Amino acid sequence: MSRISSSLLKRSIWVYHLNTGSCNGCDIEIVAALTPRFDAERFGVRLVGTPRHADVILVTGPVTIQTIDKVKRIYEQTPEPKLVVAVGTCACTGGLFKGSYSIKGPVNKVFPVDYYIMGCPPRPHNILKGILEAVNLFKKRGDKK
Repeated sequence: MSRISSSLLKRSIWVYHLNTGSCNGCDIEIVAALTPRFDAERFGVRLVGTPRHADVILVTGPVTIQTIDKVKRIYEQTPEPKLVVAVGTCACTGGLFKGSYSIKGPVNKVFPVDYYIMGCPPRPHNILKGILEAVNLFKKRGDKK
């Protein structure tokens, strides 16, 4: 992982994890990124239990038809400005589930995605690096965080 200074952040990044129908491989890697071994909190990344407090939505899995209304509601509940980060091949492209009758498609078919983290599943250090790069791009865009 590249050395990204914690001074990049003015305050903690609050992340809400949203599973839209994944196999849980990416979810396990996200949880691993939050454990003391990878220590996401040293970079100011904190997991929150509600989208109403989140700055970033981490989405795993393709969006299933059964969850589409809930996924849209969670997106709408997240305050502006917000970042959406698609984690894993299924969230980014539909992956293995592409073309299935029960899948709406990748996350960008439902709402805009700001950053993609590819992999099946991506490693915890890649997830952390992706979150921090997404926040950096967000700040360069001119949005105040």
